[in-house]
Amino acid sequence: MSTSERLTYLLEQVRLRQATAAEYRELLQLISDDEQGEIVKLLDTWHGAGTAESATNTDYDHAYWQQAVKEILDADHTSRQPAVLPVKNRIYFLQRYWWAAACMILLTAGAYYLSKQTTRPDMAATAPVKDVAPGGNRAVLTLSDGSQITLDSAGNGVLARQGNTRITKLGNGQLAYSGSGSQDGKILYNTMSTPPGGQYQLILPDGTGVWLNAASSISYPTAFTGNERSVTVTGEAYFEVAKNEKMPFRVKAGNTTVDVLGTHFNINAYKDEASINTTLLEGAVRVSASQQQQQLRPGQQARVKANGTSIQVVDHADISEVMAWKAGFFSFNDADLPTVMRQLSRWYNVEVTYEGRIPQRVFTGEIGRNLTLSQVLKGLTKTRIKYRIENGNRIVIQP
Repeated sequence: MSTSERLTYLLEQVRLRQATAAEYRELLQLISDDEQGEIVKLLDTWHGAGTAESATNTDYDHAYWQQAVKEILDADHTSRQPAVLPVKNRIYFLQRYWWAAACMILLTAGAYYLSKQTTRPDMAATAPVKDVAPGGNRAVLTLSDGSQITLDSAGNGVLARQGNTRITKLGNGQLAYSGSGSQDGKILYNTMSTPPGGQYQLILPDGTGVWLNAASSISYPTAFTGNERSVTVTGEAYFEVAKNEKMPFRVKAGNTTVDVLGTHFNINAYKDEASINTTLLEGAVRVSASQQQQQLRPGQQARVKANGTSIQVVDHADISEVMAWKAGFFSFNDADLPTVMRQLSRWYNVEVTYEGRIPQRVFTGEIGRNLTLSQVLKGLTKTRIKYRIENGNRIVIQP
């Protein structure tokens, strides 16, 4: 078997996630010895990007990419953190340790494109960064009388009573409600809010599970009574609604209302996003805006513009991208720079501003939300994004 045939076989094994440890080691060795750019040619063919020029051009800076490979491997062996990789003007974020070999493939694939640029990105960040830790389980609970409990620092056990309802922090960090409401029948409301850089999980009085993303909130009664269960959301939340056909569940977010009986769905209602997006994973929901209504099937997404009344339905939503935040990572699919930076600003509690024209970049891939800010920003420099840090918590993107 020729070297080219062997490379094709190994790359295919990696793509299918079927490569053995020995095959990974063999592939890494072949990449290390790839002075002729064979892998670049193969990947160009695979991705339909091959041209007569790229098929014959093997003049790329091998030393530079070998150093990049070393950085990724060193980071992987010391911290087991996801690697941040430049590929054809996109950034690929890889999450699991077995991707070490794939990291090398993607780095090599990017060599041809970047070698044709007039300037090469520095291996280090363009400016010293005061590191910012990733977000975590942080939230504040506001009771019906206006008093507040900081949940991340509160101990486990019963935190408060609202009428006949007990509020308990469980051992796994969740907040749970149990009981029958107030003695006099008065409806009491609580609000859970996550700060930028926070997330939290809540079990509502009916058993419905709620996951709040960063910079989000949910207001709800301490006991559900009457003929519906109604809550109000800002930011982003994922719901696993307990079934109760006699008492439908209703979520209000901005100009959008979502009615369900029992289902799993995500709603993104950040004020700085262009639309309120409701994505259905399981069951059925009815999305309403002004006088319009749309019934969703699993896999569909309803979009309502912040100042609009029409409902746009996307038939095949990218569920993995929508739910990435709950699984512990960011996921981008042809996202522009502002889209990426909005997510980063919420999770790391930093301000992002742009100086002059916003760089035109497209980002695809995943990155773990357990990375520090400096690790993420270092990845941005490899896509020729320039920035500076001001006052420790402001990122200024430069043209």
